[in-house]
Amino acid sequence: MKKFLIIGGIVIVIGALVAVNLLKKEEGTEVTAEKVEKGTVIKKVTGSGQVEPAVEVKISANVSGKILKINAKEGDLVKDGDLLVELDREQYVASLQRAQSGLLSAIANEKKAASELERSKKLYGQKLISEAEYEAAVATFEAQKGSRQQMEASRDEARDQLSKTKLYSSMDGVVTKLNKEKGEMAIGATFQEDVIMIVSDLSVMESVIEVDENEVIDIAIGDTADVELDAFPDTTFRGYVSEIANSAVTTGLGTQEQVTNFEVTITIKNADKRFRPGMSTTVDIYTEREDNVLKVPIQCVTVREKKRLEKKKNVEDTEPEKEESAEDADKKVEVVFVVDGSNTVAKPVKLGISDDTHYAILEGLNEGDQVITGPFKAISKGLNSGDLVKLKKEEKNAY
Repeated sequence: MKKFLIIGGIVIVIGALVAVNLLKKEEGTEVTAEKVEKGTVIKKVTGSGQVEPAVEVKISANVSGKILKINAKEGDLVKDGDLLVELDREQYVASLQRAQSGLLSAIANEKKAASELERSKKLYGQKLISEAEYEAAVATFEAQKGSRQQMEASRDEARDQLSKTKLYSSMDGVVTKLNKEKGEMAIGATFQEDVIMIVSDLSVMESVIEVDENEVIDIAIGDTADVELDAFPDTTFRGYVSEIANSAVTTGLGTQEQVTNFEVTITIKNADKRFRPGMSTTVDIYTEREDNVLKVPIQCVTVREKKRLEKKKNVEDTEPEKEESAEDADKKVEVVFVVDGSNTVAKPVKLGISDDTHYAILEGLNEGDQVITGPFKAISKGLNSGDLVKLKKEEKNAY
C-alpha cells in the first residue's frame, strides 16, 4: 500500500510540472518589441593613434662640430630665418683660408702661364720656336687654368662648410623637441640625420591612426571624422581624411597573430592650441550614410536555417510544394522576428549598412512592423516562426 502511495505521489508531481509547462507554453515567451521606423544610419570605421603636426622640420647638422650655442628651447616660438644652433667653426674657417690661399697661388700661376703662352704665340708666328714648344705652352696654360678652377671649387666648398656651422629655422613654428645640449657633438651626415631639434607648425594638427585592411577599403579621401583626445574628455573635434597610406604596417609577420593595418591621416579642423604631439586619439571615420531608411536595432537580426522557417502545410492545401535540396534547406538566412497578434513571424531581410546600434533594412520589413528586440537568448536560439509570445511592458526603449 505504501509503495502505491509513493508511486501515486510521483505521478502527481510529474503531472503538475507538465501542466505548468503547458500553461507557460500557452502563455508564450515573454519578449520586448518596438515598431520599425525610418531614420538615418551612418557607417563608421574606428581607429586609435596619436596627434602629430601636419608640418614639422628636423633641424640637423650637415657638418660635424661641437655645439657652442643653442638659441631656443622646447616650447619657444621661432620664425623663418631665426638662428637656432651655432657649431664650432674654427676648423672650417681654417679650411676656407687654406682654400683661398691655394686659389691665389693658382691665379698667379695661371697669369704666368697666360703670359708665356702669349710670348710663345708671337715667337711661333715669327718661326723662332717649334710647333712642339708652342703646343707645350698652350698645354701649360690649360693646366694652370684647370688648377685655378679646381681651387675655386675648393674655396666654394670650404665656404659652404663654414656656412653650415650655423643652423637656421626654415619655417615659423614651435620647438617641440630638443635632443642635444650645448657642448655636445653634432655628427654631421648627408644620408643619416643627427637631429638636434624639431620645429613644428602647431596651427595644423593631424591624427594618424591604423585601420584594419578589411576596413580601409571603405575609407575615401575627404570622409568626415570625429576625433576624441584622452586629454580633452567630453570634447569632440571635427576632421577629415587627408591621406591613406599605400603601404601596410604588418606585425607578427608569418605567425598566427599577424596583423595588417594601414595608416590613415585625419586633418583636425578645430585643433585646440593646447594640443601636443603624441597625445592619444580615438577617431570615428564616417564612410557611408543612409537617410530616411528603415532601421532596426542590431540585436533584432539573427540567422535561421531555411527549413526552420517553412510553414506547416494544411491538410486541405492541395498546392504542390516545390522540392528543395537538403543543401538549400540547411542554408542559413538573416531574419527578424515580427509580432503578429500573439504569434511570431520570422521574416527574411536584406541588410544595408550598420552603425553601433542599428541595421538599415533594404527588403523584408514595412514601416510600423513590430519587431522583437529581446531577450537575446530567445532571438538567437529559442524563437521560431509561429511561436506564441507575450509582450513585456517596459519603459522607453534605450535604442
